[in-house]
Amino acid sequence: MNALGYMRLSSKDQSKSLEYQESTIRDYCRKNSLSLIDLFKDNGESSYTFDRPDYKALENHLKKYRGECQFLIVLDHDRFSRNLPEALLKIAELERKYGVKVLSTSERIDLDTSDPDVFMKRAFDYMMANKELFNIRKRTKQGIRNAKENGRYLGRAPYGYSNILDGTKRNLIEINKAQAIIVERIFQEYLAGIPPYLIYKNVKAIGFKQTGHNAIFNILKNSIYAGLIKVPAYRELPEKYVKGIHEPIITETEYWLVQRMMIESRRRTRLQPEEDFPLRGVLKCSCGKSMTAGWSKGCKNYYLYYRCLEHTNINIPGKLLHESFEKVLKGLSFEKHHINYLLEIYNTLLTEPLKMKQEKGKEKINELREINRKIFKLEERFMNDEIESSTYQTWFKKLKEDKAILEYSISSSSMPKIKKNIDIIQRLLPRLSNLYEIYEKGNITQKHTLIKGVFKHNLHWADGAFRTKYIDPTFYDNLLKIKEKGLLFNEQPFQKSDINPISTPEGIRTPDPRFRKPLLYPTELPRPIFLMSCKYRSSV
Repeated sequence: MNALGYMRLSSKDQSKSLEYQESTIRDYCRKNSLSLIDLFKDNGESSYTFDRPDYKALENHLKKYRGECQFLIVLDHDRFSRNLPEALLKIAELERKYGVKVLSTSERIDLDTSDPDVFMKRAFDYMMANKELFNIRKRTKQGIRNAKENGRYLGRAPYGYSNILDGTKRNLIEINKAQAIIVERIFQEYLAGIPPYLIYKNVKAIGFKQTGHNAIFNILKNSIYAGLIKVPAYRELPEKYVKGIHEPIITETEYWLVQRMMIESRRRTRLQPEEDFPLRGVLKCSCGKSMTAGWSKGCKNYYLYYRCLEHTNINIPGKLLHESFEKVLKGLSFEKHHINYLLEIYNTLLTEPLKMKQEKGKEKINELREINRKIFKLEERFMNDEIESSTYQTWFKKLKEDKAILEYSISSSSMPKIKKNIDIIQRLLPRLSNLYEIYEKGNITQKHTLIKGVFKHNLHWADGAFRTKYIDPTFYDNLLKIKEKGLLFNEQPFQKSDINPISTPEGIRTPDPRFRKPLLYPTELPRPIFLMSCKYRSSV
């Protein structure tokens, strides 16, 4: 009589090697006068399913040489399967379809598989094997959770890191310097308001090799880059983040800011502009919907049009919009005496009394302490079973984001950063004498960065003119000039101000309620994104 041998070795259980299984199967066949035709072995395959390469080959062999083999020999039944119902069904199927009896090396060759006692014994063996599988999974899951709670990252290193082994042969990760530069830039550009698809285009040009529609979002969502290990929820234990033992690429503050920005951006319509349509993706209709753009064929030529996603029957000539926007940017550009006065203001800011800085810093530090107190109180209430896990997760995430924003504010208010920003402003501010030239020379990424820096996400087109609810305070004075020409209207009233410092070479004007008070302190100064973007491209 003929027999086939089958062996399986789990990646988690190495106690029964393939060599040991093969030797035992050969001895069993020799003692029982069985002719061993072939051996099939799966190395590192799951015991819970029969979707294994060599087991499939075994069934193909039985199908091809039907009737040639009468026995299938395994070391133990747990090598055949650890899935109780699947194993019993598979044994019955092999006997019915191919006339093959499945035996372990501990069973007699003349075993009557139709005997109820044999069935019960096998069912019990497979039940114990199934129970052991669940125990293995439980121990593995608990071991992974314990490792994560201790700050270890398990598995293949994400982009930006490389796998290493320490002295105890534990798998660790370390920063890959070349890739880390790209990861850091992805976070910086997203914080600057650059759309993800444009970020992808920028970093791909400098060596980013990840592909797919979510390549950038997969980087932005990964807490590993902030030095945090995400420990998933388990039974009554909530999801949490712990400090990793690896070195972070970005700060925890930047990570939480990005998470909040991604949540807020999910509701926005994402339109991808091209060089021909620089306003697509940033310009909105009066109804609030984003405007798209495209080419339309006329009698002789193709014409560029913008249209609302809601009011599809209204087409606005692209030439009209582009020419009007050119006039707006030229109207917002500063004259020489404006730039000189602004430079004088920024230089004056350096002499702000230290006491005022310290007072503002103390206020923010006190706010930070209060948030830390709330986080501690929240964790204490959860440990005392006073609140539900879902409530804990919701408030923990919110407080973490609020803490990140406050830490970012404190960090950006430090004197070294203030001086660095003022140095950049002093170098780049003179370029604002021709805002349109900056816009025209820039690529699509820089154009959008400039527009968002001046108007945020509030540039609309209605009744033949541009309208906005927000404009960078630096341009308030010039806004009046272009408003009189009917080019741009501000739909949000200004706050009352005592002075307007950039109205005349002397800087004197009667108080006007249309102008808000200029920002006087470096901690309050908005970071001019349209200037900072020049760091990325020297061509502008």
